[in-house]
Amino acid sequence: MSFIKMDILTLWFKILVACVPAAVIGVLFDDVFDALFYNPVCVALALILFGVAFIVVENWNKGRSAKVNTLTEITYTTALLIGIFQLIAAVFPGTSRSGATIVGALIIGVSRTVAAEFTFFLAIPVMFGASLLKIVKFGFDFTGLELTLLLIGVLVSFLVSLFVLRFLMGYIKKHDFKVFGWYRIVLGIVVLLYFFVIK
Repeated sequence: MSFIKMDILTLWFKILVACVPAAVIGVLFDDVFDALFYNPVCVALALILFGVAFIVVENWNKGRSAKVNTLTEITYTTALLIGIFQLIAAVFPGTSRSGATIVGALIIGVSRTVAAEFTFFLAIPVMFGASLLKIVKFGFDFTGLELTLLLIGVLVSFLVSLFVLRFLMGYIKKHDFKVFGWYRIVLGIVVLLYFFVIK
């Protein structure tokens, strides 16, 4: 029992290590990234570029033997590298955090199942931290009703996100990312057409 508890504790330490790059850069440069990249063109380009990246990485990874096949085999170095890939999503809106971490994990030799499981656990502190950062930036000048509604909204969105992520991770364990890659490419093109041709 103590071994299991220590194993879980070690896993969460590794998850916290993976959060460090995005947490540090996010706190320091969140406003800068929003000003530079949070616009329809950048989001559309990120959708397309990382959609292509998903397909390329999946083709390259096909048939490769994974070096990491269980969560306990993830080292602190591997966790940090996965966190650096997550940083890409923190910088560029339109990039999937889960997609970036899973694809990054595949590149460095983590099995698809382990990559999906680690990404699911990693999403918990990331979502909490991102929400907290937005609240701090907005300020704490809330009325009682506003605070209640905010807490309810955060709780509901957190639970829904966990449910959706659990479904997504289950899918990713058995399927590759190519369908998401093509989806992102098509969506990115649609966004560009809308803002440059239709609108």
